[in-house]
Amino acid sequence: KMNINKLNEPKNSLNLFGLENFFDFFINLLNNQKLPKVLLISGNKGIGKYTLVKHFMAYIFDKENYDFNKKSINVNSTFYKQYSKNLFQNIIYLSGSKFSSVKIDEIRGLKSSIQKSSIKNEKRFVILDDVELFSLNSLNALLKIIEEPFSNNYFILINNKTKPLVETIFSRCLEVKIILSDQKRKEIINSLIKYNSLETKLNFDSYYLTPGNFLIFNNISTEYDIDVNDDFLKNLSLLLNLYKKNKDKNFINMILFIANAHFYSLRKDSIEDLDTIIENKLFVLKNIDMFVKNNLNQNSLYNAISNKLINE
Repeated sequence: KMNINKLNEPKNSLNLFGLENFFDFFINLLNNQKLPKVLLISGNKGIGKYTLVKHFMAYIFDKENYDFNKKSINVNSTFYKQYSKNLFQNIIYLSGSKFSSVKIDEIRGLKSSIQKSSIKNEKRFVILDDVELFSLNSLNALLKIIEEPFSNNYFILINNKTKPLVETIFSRCLEVKIILSDQKRKEIINSLIKYNSLETKLNFDSYYLTPGNFLIFNNISTEYDIDVNDDFLKNLSLLLNLYKKNKDKNFINMILFIANAHFYSLRKDSIEDLDTIIENKLFVLKNIDMFVKNNLNQNSLYNAISNKLINE
């Protein structure tokens, strides 16, 4: 089986689609010496924020190999090879999705690292992905680092808005909000389909899917022969088994997507009473959230949802 993250891994995104205006905006800030020390990029998960940042880094550190007209990164450049393995010394990357295992002492270690001179005294960038998932203690430690104006150090915070971000962060940043119109969203997905020669199993006209989520869910649908329009409980059982086997949260995210699509379809077709549909949807989403957070029994989750939906 193909690694379902491979296509959607931002470090594999060699071409920038649909966000060229933001890319040009960052370059203008850079060239006019107006790039803020702390930049907050906010927007839905999967719209290309990290890919945008990665291309900005390639422009800064690998300009001679970066194809500005095509917005394309050279896969054979030394920069790309180092950066894709987190070995490029002037870029430090931390992800909030993995932050539960990062201790405060390691955040203080970050402070120690950035106090040292960067290679060739060039700009150094600290990229904090999924910043809304950082623990409060970690954020407080990071705020203290951000407040101290170390020369040549720049922070780029990526906020996927999966939960509220503490207000103190906003006051330290220039926030750039990335919002895709539905037309732009479809243009980017079509570009990705063409670029990657994808078989399309998901109807992204009928359901709202960010480009990143489209890549992940379309890949899962193709690899495991899943039809979003099949019986919801059948798909739930299949995806729970895949999650149990692979421990990959993308399977949970796809369950949430299919659940939303299922209940949207029920509302659109007026098959059931609206209050019942809403109650059932909230029950399903709440129980999936509890299942993940508390590492509950898979069969218990399926039986609870099955009993609720069948009895209703």
